[in-house]
Amino acid sequence: MSAGVIVALVIVGLLLLVGLVLLFSYNSLVMGRLRCREAWSGIDVQLKRRSSLVPNLVETVKGYAQHEREVFENVTKARTAMMGAQAPQQAAQADNMLTGALKTLFAVAEAYPELKANQNFLQLQGELSDLEAKVAYARQFYNGNVLGYNTRLQTVPSLFVANLFGFKQEEFFAATEAERTDVKVSFAR
Repeated sequence: MSAGVIVALVIVGLLLLVGLVLLFSYNSLVMGRLRCREAWSGIDVQLKRRSSLVPNLVETVKGYAQHEREVFENVTKARTAMMGAQAPQQAAQADNMLTGALKTLFAVAEAYPELKANQNFLQLQGELSDLEAKVAYARQFYNGNVLGYNTRLQTVPSLFVANLFGFKQEEFFAATEAERTDVKVSFAR
């Protein structure tokens, strides 16, 4: 074999290797993006289930605490915001608003012993607690997928492929500093 043939084979081999690296990097980024979307879908499903449960909970408490109108309005506003959220950041803000409103609702329920003993209320409260755990898991799963995907976007060789094909980072499902503060419940008029 001549030196020219060996050089040509080495160049073809290197080009083939670079092509394979690009192909695997591209496929890895596409799979990461799809995993993020699927994980977001899991959060969305759980948040919608929780939003569907909230009206039943509110109606049950309303029967006992009719003079707590502001609490019910806040829960309804938060639920509406949750249903209208499109992006992870919007959903996180709406989720935190709904969580705060529900804490207030449960604080109101504490003032009514007969409500706390109501089977329908207890069942709804249990379902909501179960849903909260599922939402927390879905958030964690989503953020894990986003972390993996965003990491691939910033590491070599995927970095070059991501820039070449216009892959964008995904948002984490996170609360703002203001939303991390404790909810203050006051019954003072």
